[in-house]
Amino acid sequence: MAYVNAYQPPPPAKPAYGLHGPVPYDINVAFPLDFTQLETPRLKLAPFIPSIHAAKYHAAISDPAHLYRYYPFSGIEDPESYLLFMDTFVRQNPYSVLFAIIDKTTPDPDYPEWGGKLAGTIALLNYSPMNLSVEIGVVCILPTFQRTHVATHAVGVLLKYCFTMPCASQSESGLGLRRAHWYAHSDNEPSLRLAARMGLRREGTLRWAWVLPVGKALGKTPRKTDLLAGPGRDSAIMAMSWEDWEDGAREIVTTQMARME
Repeated sequence: MAYVNAYQPPPPAKPAYGLHGPVPYDINVAFPLDFTQLETPRLKLAPFIPSIHAAKYHAAISDPAHLYRYYPFSGIEDPESYLLFMDTFVRQNPYSVLFAIIDKTTPDPDYPEWGGKLAGTIALLNYSPMNLSVEIGVVCILPTFQRTHVATHAVGVLLKYCFTMPCASQSESGLGLRRAHWYAHSDNEPSLRLAARMGLRREGTLRWAWVLPVGKALGKTPRKTDLLAGPGRDSAIMAMSWEDWEDGAREIVTTQMARME
């Protein structure tokens, strides 16, 4: 039987806009977002808009190599590369969205219209309408706001939004998902502790899940004859299901957020 393989790799896509994305900025999201539900008395989530948030975000990071040490890719330490990566990885995927975390307890005199100070980022990634699942990722709390209420409230408000049914009541609505999961470098204890504290369960480890860039620290040494030179990474899987949410996880989230009031 005769056959051919005419595959040709597509040329690299070049955005038809600058580092700050299209104008007006299109968050390009294919699932419901109700920002009135993504807010607590101390914190709120808003779309991360590079032209508004990027300068403040990068100015707050004094040691990007340390902040991003557990990330499975390199280059994002540079502000331009970070924006290009987030546009490709998040904004251009209609089932992902990157949020700016705004701490309402700390005013920003430069941007009073924000209602608080930029405290970091968090994202919903690869939402699946077919499987009613989503990943919580890109959790990056800026150094000034680490070990405060910020991480607890940001994760808590997203978990509540994920598992609350649409139009659950006049005051509450959400995505009604069955599952939310969280991947972390298997050595990233702060990330794993945060997820566990918020009620997510360790489901296992994806061994050799990533090929890391050459020179990336905190990686595993591949075999000598490996096809790629970069080290490897194991990813821990943390997750919460709707059953967990209704069987006590809702109360865990509520208690943790109340402790950090």
